[in-house]
Amino acid sequence: MDDVDPFARGRLELTMRRVRRFLRERIEPAVHGERRPVAVRAWTVGGEPVPFAEAAAQRFDPFAVGEPWGRPWDTVWFEVRGEVPQEWASDEAELLVDLGFDEAQPGFQAEATAYRPDGSVVKAVEPRNAWVPIDGSGPFTLLIEAAANPVVFTPYAYRPTPVGDPASAGSEPIYRLTTLEVARRDAEVWELLQDVLVLDGLVDVLPEDGARRAQLVTALERMVDVMDPADVPGTAAAGRAALAPALAVRAADSALRVSAVGHAHIDSAWLWPTRETVRKVARTFANVLDLLDRDPDFVYAASSAQQYAWLQASQPALFERVRAAVDSGRIRPVGGMWVESDTNMPSGESLVRQLVHGKRWFLEHLGVESDEVWLPDSFGYTAAFPQIARAAGMRSFVTQKPSWNETNRMPYSTFLWEGIDGSRLLTHFPPADTYNSDLGAEDLARTERRFAEKGRAKEVLGLFGFGDGGGGPTREMLAAAHRKADLDGSPRVRLTDPATFFADAAAELPDPSVWSGEMYLELHRGTLISQQRTKRGNRRNEALLREAELWATTAAVLRGAAYPYDALEEAWRTVLLQQFHDILPGSSIAWVHQEAERNHAAVSAALEGLIGGALAALGGGGGDPVVANAAPLARHGVPALGIGPASEPVAATPRPTPRGFALVDDALRVVVDRRGVLLSVQDRASGREVLPEGLPGGVLQLFRDTPRDWDAWDIDAEDQRTGVELLAPESVEVEGDAVVVRHRFGASTVEVRIRVVDGRLDYAFAIDWHETQKLLKLAFPLDVRATHATSEIQFGHLQRPIHRNTSWDSARFETVAHRWIHVGETGFGVAIANDVVYGHDVRAAVAPSGRPMAVARLSLLRAPLFPDPTADQGRHAFTVSLRPGGIPEAIDDGYRQHLPRRTTSGTPVEPLVAVTDPAVLVEAVKLAEDRSGDVVVRLSESLGGRAAGEVRTTFPWTSVVATDLLEREVASTALGGSTPGDSARIALRPFELLTLRFRR
Repeated sequence: MDDVDPFARGRLELTMRRVRRFLRERIEPAVHGERRPVAVRAWTVGGEPVPFAEAAAQRFDPFAVGEPWGRPWDTVWFEVRGEVPQEWASDEAELLVDLGFDEAQPGFQAEATAYRPDGSVVKAVEPRNAWVPIDGSGPFTLLIEAAANPVVFTPYAYRPTPVGDPASAGSEPIYRLTTLEVARRDAEVWELLQDVLVLDGLVDVLPEDGARRAQLVTALERMVDVMDPADVPGTAAAGRAALAPALAVRAADSALRVSAVGHAHIDSAWLWPTRETVRKVARTFANVLDLLDRDPDFVYAASSAQQYAWLQASQPALFERVRAAVDSGRIRPVGGMWVESDTNMPSGESLVRQLVHGKRWFLEHLGVESDEVWLPDSFGYTAAFPQIARAAGMRSFVTQKPSWNETNRMPYSTFLWEGIDGSRLLTHFPPADTYNSDLGAEDLARTERRFAEKGRAKEVLGLFGFGDGGGGPTREMLAAAHRKADLDGSPRVRLTDPATFFADAAAELPDPSVWSGEMYLELHRGTLISQQRTKRGNRRNEALLREAELWATTAAVLRGAAYPYDALEEAWRTVLLQQFHDILPGSSIAWVHQEAERNHAAVSAALEGLIGGALAALGGGGGDPVVANAAPLARHGVPALGIGPASEPVAATPRPTPRGFALVDDALRVVVDRRGVLLSVQDRASGREVLPEGLPGGVLQLFRDTPRDWDAWDIDAEDQRTGVELLAPESVEVEGDAVVVRHRFGASTVEVRIRVVDGRLDYAFAIDWHETQKLLKLAFPLDVRATHATSEIQFGHLQRPIHRNTSWDSARFETVAHRWIHVGETGFGVAIANDVVYGHDVRAAVAPSGRPMAVARLSLLRAPLFPDPTADQGRHAFTVSLRPGGIPEAIDDGYRQHLPRRTTSGTPVEPLVAVTDPAVLVEAVKLAEDRSGDVVVRLSESLGGRAAGEVRTTFPWTSVVATDLLEREVASTALGGSTPGDSARIALRPFELLTLRFRR
């Protein structure tokens, strides 16, 4: 029941209307009451950005405030000349800039960087941080590098736009220079404004009938009463005095404590290309450095070694200032990763290298090592990550994204996250549910409401600063933090750093709750499917990097060949950048994905060259055909990780039957009917039929794909009610050893080559895709009584229920798997492998016979319209295989897809390493990062059980040690005794990851 006195409520509302009008019409305009014009000239780049020295040497033409400027993605340099009156104090003068900003979208539109005539950076200009300090009095000159970044995204509007591709973005100016003038800032009025904003914000979040709210409204009313609206500067001190008692009331003892850390989540690419991110990083750090000079309590945290590397290359003087701030502890490099990557789709070795390259860069260039994983915005978190992070020396984890769940709320804010091997990370979700907080009353009130451990703990993390598009913290946010250090009605706010927060959180919560397994995001499921060419480039280059390192190491150790350290490092860092959480997931503008595809193609070409060179060195001039097997499993007579003669795969010859075509080998009997679908898949050894009676298999299904929001990001469960099966092909015919099925629908065509090879059913797709807002899936009904499906993830696999017992089960309707999934019952199962599919859905169902069954579907293609209206149009290829069997067969087929046989010429080469226990897989063979020549071998237990055996070698070495991911020696129970130059004994726990360093 609402017990608030209506008369009192009405009186308070009237008072606040008076206060807010006074704020809007009197106080805010008085902050910069005195203004002077400036002279403006401009030069348009007409292309890609140029350095300061090149711009400063150009001829600038007169330009007037009010004129249009900037075609999409272009840059205009403004030269500003003005004069600061002698009577102004040295810290009062500011250049006010409005490039034509839209206040609703900071960081997603025009931005600028201000330079002094000597080329040093002063500060950035952002939509809500649009001022530049001017040193001293008298004449001044500044150059403003203004980026005409178009507004691609209006919140919760997803209309197709041409501006994400320079080729279609247009050539007319999209902004108008609204303000460029020098102004005198009244410090007392500005402080008054911050006082009012803090108290006004509390009024909106405190209980309507509470005494504290009434006190604040009374104080604000008193402030208006004592001030002269015609002389705000002259009466600002009186107004502040009227507010001082309300600001002096201390917070309750029970109040939460918000560890406020300055932050600017900068997407390495998203609605802008990486070249613009380079400038966003510089602009943001320039803002941060300005604030560090002004506020001794301010601490700033920034992740992503790639972004620091960009700054070092593009703005070396600014980078040196950042380095000095890192040395003094004011800027804290966090995360330890090359970029804030996706964690669902990168391989295990890719996630390892994200941490290796990130931490190495921080150590080598900044002399620091972060132990906090920093991934606030990735789209779900693999259950393999805790072990990978701990193996890299990480102790804690920060994310905010699970707060976006559509259906279920994560039950904890501060907790231990347990991975598939049992490793644990202390994890925190900032309960403000944003990594872009302004420390306003609304964010802090939400923090208190949603902090799951309140009553047991008080420590929470607050990340403040404009982000996504960059910009970072502002002086207004710092003013709010200081006023809320100990203020009744608000959590206490302290400016600090992440390490201090985690130390305090761990101390006050010694026995936190545990979340075990993946942190599935109940949103953005479509990112497992969108932009398949970007995903294919990633999958292909992950395989090529593995091959290149293996064969280059083998050639270096056995033949004395030079190891291509620099080329491999460049290739890895390019691939790691493309794994950023808006690139690999397919949620960026067309420009970003065009660039990603070009980068992947260049890396593939470079790696093929490295592999060819290494195999040539290993071949020794021999001319016999051999197969190089980079997989960790033997194949056709060639040992794992070795080179030798191989038998050819055997394919069944299709033969006509009354209902279609049969393909039969020693393991399988498959019947394809005239509709191009499977009538039967029989395991000949057991006599079991894979398909439920009466249901076709291998069916292409086409669904409407019109999500409520977030087009490239989301698929919605309700759209799966609209599917149609493609059962009327243009043709079904035999070509060689394949049954070839051709479909035509809409503007698209699909060719499917169905073969039976070595006891495996292969589907090879060639698709010319020209649909819009459609989703294409491949469905296999399976005659098994399964309760869960098993999916490959990094360094292991994960079991997920396929029923809908709970809201958590129902929400998990599209899930990630890497190279394979497995669905089975005791004694019988089916493995489905792929070469570049990440999105899967597996559900329990009932067959026409009434018997239980499962349906496994792979999501092949989408066609979202935002932010790239041409997403996935064109040609695609997929290979999917099916085989009755268990987890070992699934793993084997996954590697057959991922690392196909590579035919070369030469002589057989024994592998450098071999493992006696088949459950232990070799994940990487490389030379050490420190270029010592030591051999590094990464192993993992693959079946989820205990494994023990020997790692046998064919090269000389003096000792072997277990290491962390940065190849530093660590104590490990997994490594037993060793015989130098021969073997080392190992014993691994389920899914344990082990890195060995063989010293030569």
